[in-house]
Amino acid sequence: MFDFDLTTPLMAVQFLILTALLNALFYKPLTKVLDERDSLIRNSKTGAKEKLAKAESLVKEYESKIAAARKESQSIVEKAQTEAREVVAQKTAEAQKEVIAKREQATLEIQQQKETALATLEQQVDSLSRQILEKILGPELVK
Repeated sequence: MFDFDLTTPLMAVQFLILTALLNALFYKPLTKVLDERDSLIRNSKTGAKEKLAKAESLVKEYESKIAAARKESQSIVEKAQTEAREVVAQKTAEAQKEVIAKREQATLEIQQQKETALATLEQQVDSLSRQILEKILGPELVK
């Protein structure tokens, strides 16, 4: 049935040599490539996680800066509106004072013109009264 002659050990030696050659030429390089690939994937995942964490921290930082900038711009706008209201109120008050002063000046001028007109009218009335008296009574009796 089965003969144990020189072929069997020779086949065993050939099998061991083939296994050693395949291991040296095929399995070790393949295993090395697979290990390198696995290491590269692990490093990429780690790097990606670090970059993601860094990106998230940057997003939070930028969001806080944006919020601070919004608050600052809001306060600047409110300050500008307050200053504008103050300027408008001040200019309105100045304009009202100027209007009141011009009205008072115009009232004084009208009063002075009225007094001047009344004085002129009094002189004219006196003059006309004398003339009427002179015509009625005569120039000798009027003085």
